[in-house]
Amino acid sequence: MRTGDESLTPKQILEEEIYVNYVREIWTGNYDKAFPISIQNFDLTSVLPAVFYMFRYGHRRAKGAFAVTFSDNTVKTRSGTKRVTVDNVAKKLAETEGFDGFNDPLGRAILGDLLLSFCLENANRKEGRTERVQRVAPTHYLASWIDLPEDVVNLRFVPEMIVAILADQKGEWVELSKEEDRTWFPVGVGFNQNALIQAFYQGMSIDGNIADRSSDQFDETIPVGMDQLLMIRIAQQIGSPPDKLRGEGERISNQRPIAEKAAGRFSEDIRRFTRTFAASIPRHAFVDLLESGIAIGLTSIFSSMAEILFEWSETGMIKGKADQMPTSLFVDCSNGMNRTLRALSEQSMDDFMRRIERLPVILMALRIIDYEVKYTPNMRNKMPSYRPYATDYLDCLGEKLKTLDQEKNGIAYELNQLCQRLAEAFEENYPEAAENLRNYESQPNPVWRLAEVFTDFQGRSFVHHKLFDCINSILLADSPNGIAIRRRVQRKNSSGVKATGRETRSVILTDPVLDYLVHLLLLPSGGKKGCRALSFDDFLREIREEYGLWVDASPPNMEISSDHLRDNRRILERRLRDLGLLMGVNDAESMKLLRPRFEINGGNNGVD
Repeated sequence: MRTGDESLTPKQILEEEIYVNYVREIWTGNYDKAFPISIQNFDLTSVLPAVFYMFRYGHRRAKGAFAVTFSDNTVKTRSGTKRVTVDNVAKKLAETEGFDGFNDPLGRAILGDLLLSFCLENANRKEGRTERVQRVAPTHYLASWIDLPEDVVNLRFVPEMIVAILADQKGEWVELSKEEDRTWFPVGVGFNQNALIQAFYQGMSIDGNIADRSSDQFDETIPVGMDQLLMIRIAQQIGSPPDKLRGEGERISNQRPIAEKAAGRFSEDIRRFTRTFAASIPRHAFVDLLESGIAIGLTSIFSSMAEILFEWSETGMIKGKADQMPTSLFVDCSNGMNRTLRALSEQSMDDFMRRIERLPVILMALRIIDYEVKYTPNMRNKMPSYRPYATDYLDCLGEKLKTLDQEKNGIAYELNQLCQRLAEAFEENYPEAAENLRNYESQPNPVWRLAEVFTDFQGRSFVHHKLFDCINSILLADSPNGIAIRRRVQRKNSSGVKATGRETRSVILTDPVLDYLVHLLLLPSGGKKGCRALSFDDFLREIREEYGLWVDASPPNMEISSDHLRDNRRILERRLRDLGLLMGVNDAESMKLLRPRFEINGGNNGVD
């Protein structure tokens, strides 16, 4: 260990006192066996093109030719990639056949505005045609040919998790599907057999070897919308989809979240919605509704995962699938217009966010005990598989964790020795951490002592910031089709002076969210066709039970007056009527029935 006046960071001390590999594995905010995405911000609206690519080819994508094709070759981004603007794309397209009349300043400006409206989005959602392009919209399957964001890892493994959930395979990795596989979401078999790609592949066919990246062809005789045609022309200029990642990074992990019930519901919802409404809902509206559905599903998965881990930290056991429930959250149906309802929803969400602050410590404890088990041969060989679901694996970790405060040998002895050694190393510069590591009386379990200290050293504010960014991304916060809005509030200190502000969130139901939920819940179960009778009361009950969205009842551990609940219900009823989603034969609650705005096509008959 270094001596003298040189001050070491906690991480450097850990690397010197234990192993660099140990620190590398635990010094993160993720634990993919419980929740297989990176806990930090991402753009949920950028996910679908990557999902299309993975379903089509069965592996993760590498860098493509978008920047090379459309950049001006003069300006580069911070990462060294050539900078692309909407003006660059419009100029390139205007020079090609089929864009007669656009190859002048006015024409290119109009074409650029069309691209910005339908296909591309600037960094930080800035306006203008000279900003850096960062996102591609999923207007057509060929959006998968455009490598935006520049690195697929910037999507934080969300597309990989979605593909794994929908494909619903058995092994450790998502593999190419076989002909005999009975699934609505096969991998690597083309277009029209995959329920998700089928909603976006208009005019596409495969000419040649299905695995060949140049085999996808567009039939120019097939009529498509303007937004789709522009995306097709962009892809045709690029020429081919991106190549696959090389090495082990190309494979798609089949790891699922431990929220098995919510994951299953997510898969069923996406299947039923895309198969039924892809042809009847206008393209732009369909994409908005589908993204709302993904946000609802991921929110349910995330909150269910959190509730499962909170209980695991107490009992050492993962809840059974039937008992897994998402967090109960009160919804402001006025979308922030009613201050009282907004405050109640913020109170509900604030309570969840306060509880969620404990999650990084639980994930750290999981990483610590997992590392110890993995590198203890007589235990590692007895552990069950953790893919696709890690329920049994985490049960084994929990069983081992519960005994560590009583064992006097084995892992317990080693971890207590580690606590003592680190306490001595931290004594001079980090005395509080040293005291916490030695505090056997208040916390006899060495894993929890280490987890608390390591999380402190990572920076509580830092890990919480990453966690809250992830939650905002999942909620599609502040988006026109999201399920939450944020605002800054300021507290006053004892003297009445405004102190530092904080961010608060309220759960809302935007119009696309309502459209999605109503149309989805109107679909009958099984293979029945058409739509079922669904009363307003049943709708409120189902979104409460399935997604944890409380409208006309008080969530557990929260008291809301009947007057406020009645107001919230009335506001939602009025909004549904205004959207054409609710009709009432008379004043009887049982006769207030939901109805679809869009035609319900086909049915759900077939493989189930």
